[in-house]
Amino acid sequence: MDTTTERPVIAATRTTKRRGPRLSRADRTPLGLWFWEIDRVLLLLVSILVAVGLVAVAAASPVAAQKLSTSTASLDPLYYFYRQLMWVVVGVPVMLAVSMLPKPQARRFAIYGTIAFLFLLFMVPLVGTTVNGAQRWLGSGVFRLQPSEFLKPFFAVALAWILSLRLHDQSLPVVPLALALTGVIALLLMGQPDLGQTVIFVATWLVLVMVAGLSMRILAGLAGAGVVGLVLAYFFYPVAQQRINIWLFAEGDSFQVDKAHATLTAGGLIGTGPGAGLAKFQLPEAHTDYIFSVIGEEFGMIACIGIAVLYLAIIVRVLVRLLDEEDSFLILAVAGLIAQFGGQAVINMAVNTQIFPSKGMTLPFISYGGSSFIALSIGMGLLLSLTRRNPYAARVSMTRNWNKK
Repeated sequence: MDTTTERPVIAATRTTKRRGPRLSRADRTPLGLWFWEIDRVLLLLVSILVAVGLVAVAAASPVAAQKLSTSTASLDPLYYFYRQLMWVVVGVPVMLAVSMLPKPQARRFAIYGTIAFLFLLFMVPLVGTTVNGAQRWLGSGVFRLQPSEFLKPFFAVALAWILSLRLHDQSLPVVPLALALTGVIALLLMGQPDLGQTVIFVATWLVLVMVAGLSMRILAGLAGAGVVGLVLAYFFYPVAQQRINIWLFAEGDSFQVDKAHATLTAGGLIGTGPGAGLAKFQLPEAHTDYIFSVIGEEFGMIACIGIAVLYLAIIVRVLVRLLDEEDSFLILAVAGLIAQFGGQAVINMAVNTQIFPSKGMTLPFISYGGSSFIALSIGMGLLLSLTRRNPYAARVSMTRNWNKK
């Protein structure tokens, strides 16, 4: 008698992800997941800022075009607007592509980017291009880039990763390592010279070590070292001494800041109207460093206040997003990126209003510039990636223990 039994045959089946209508909540494709996880409010605010920037560049473009025109050749008054539009067409897809990266890939992307652009920053003193007395760029023409602009967002995320390692192993010398990395970058930037970018990098490092939870004794020591550094910079760094003298003592050439302030206030509350400004034609770098003053003349102080509120809304939105985050790396990385973004905006607006000394720093997503716009797009893409949230995941607010003893 045959006692063998046949084994049941199970047909091989291929499982597929459930997929509903495009961009519905049941859509499990990468695009569908991205759409529901991305902070759409933040994306909307940034889109408004980019649109405002195009209008501002269109207002400032005739100034730069006129200064570069000659008796034999003249530039189209909207030449810089068309070029900025080209950078927007390139930069916005870059921002969206980076925002689609999963968090681990975004972290690796930032670490590799830090290594690559730190190397390029070392190359600037050797083969860099000099523009307006500063050697900050590599290449020429359309292919000219400023390594420090691209290094900024990568640096913030990489530094956050280094400092987050301290929570896993207290014996790791992450703070000295972070300080050494920041110090090397600061020395390279001061040699260009680029005081504004130096301030941004050092401020990013300071914000991150504060968020990382260093003791008050160490923070007090860092504050004292910062004061000593400012004093030394004043006496031994001519660029800093010149800027501080103009700002505090009204000594030296204050033509740029004086013209910026005069242009900013020329339009009153509601401005002279688009294209009707005249003071802007006396303004140096009207389409880059001092574009905020052009906005003040043609669209009024109300528009300037609106732009400041827009920047504030972006910062507050990101910080509120962090309230229910528990991952130390994500908290540090997002804090560093938004500190860079907000700090750069504050410094530019403060320079235009004569609150700060001149720094040579652009207004994020508003000033003209290819390197600046693409680098800011990468930084905002990283910020959008790192703040993505599963809308169905349960979250516990980090404020839950604030009132507990």
